[in-house]
Amino acid sequence: MEIPTNDRIIVGMDSLDDAGVYQISDDLAIIQTVDFFTPIIDDPYWFGQIAAANALSDVYAMGGIPKTAMNLVGFPLKQMDISILRQIIQGGLDKMKEADVVLIGGHSVEDRELKYGLSVTGFVHPDRILTKKNLSAGDCLVLTKPLGTGVINTAIKGGTASVEVIERVTQLMATLNRDAAEVMLKYRVHACTDITGFGLLGHLAEMIVNAHCGIELNAGNIPILPEAIEYAAMGLLPAGAFKNKAFRESMVEFSPSVNPVLRDLLFDPQTSGGLLICLTREDTDKLIDELNQKGIDEAAVIGNVISAPPGKILVN
Repeated sequence: MEIPTNDRIIVGMDSLDDAGVYQISDDLAIIQTVDFFTPIIDDPYWFGQIAAANALSDVYAMGGIPKTAMNLVGFPLKQMDISILRQIIQGGLDKMKEADVVLIGGHSVEDRELKYGLSVTGFVHPDRILTKKNLSAGDCLVLTKPLGTGVINTAIKGGTASVEVIERVTQLMATLNRDAAEVMLKYRVHACTDITGFGLLGHLAEMIVNAHCGIELNAGNIPILPEAIEYAAMGLLPAGAFKNKAFRESMVEFSPSVNPVLRDLLFDPQTSGGLLICLTREDTDKLIDELNQKGIDEAAVIGNVISAPPGKILVN
């Protein structure tokens, strides 16, 4: 299959990156991404907020600023009242306003399964694009949001999660990665991605596929929602966690001391997860301090880039 391309594409179909990048001029490139999914919570307004935050995140992860968006909707008109769709759209609009993004259109179809998301365009300087590659031995890895949303969403669907847990995870997923992105751009960042459906280990694996380096994680430093640990121990794991594990477990080596529950959580598919930032060791403490000052309290250094073994993730 021949994919159309030209020499203005900076990041395209041949990469594993979060979005595509097309150069417009010497000092401007556009980032383009699209993401939509089925409801993960019952509240339609908050579903709209979360879906919008999730779609916008790819632009932040690549060092850009989202500027415009288009709605993507699949709606079961014969099974649901149109007021539900209005609440979803309003949630998305409010999140776009928060991000200073303008809605310029969209497309909807009647579908048996409800879906919502955005196609997003952002701006970035061609020399300041962040991708998943360019890691350097000695760099540190910083994660800006705790893990566990996949497990907790499974608990919500099963009627196990408390009201307090539902409120906390909803707010977490609806939180933009904008503040974290603005902070990281002040420092010497070598690579970045956001943690979504492939889980922490899946996205880390993408960063070191065919690379001349590996990654070492400190399991005890990885921020995880406490309730996710509880629910995972009960076996409330989403199907996506098992798919992620089957796909990437050959690249991962766990120390015997790492709890089996934690091993599963590191494959847990996230919705609107945090940024995973790879930067120089010298800048790491300053980055964490400034993230904390912005209210990103659970940002943590979770590991570092190592020269060997290449293409492997060691979890200790």
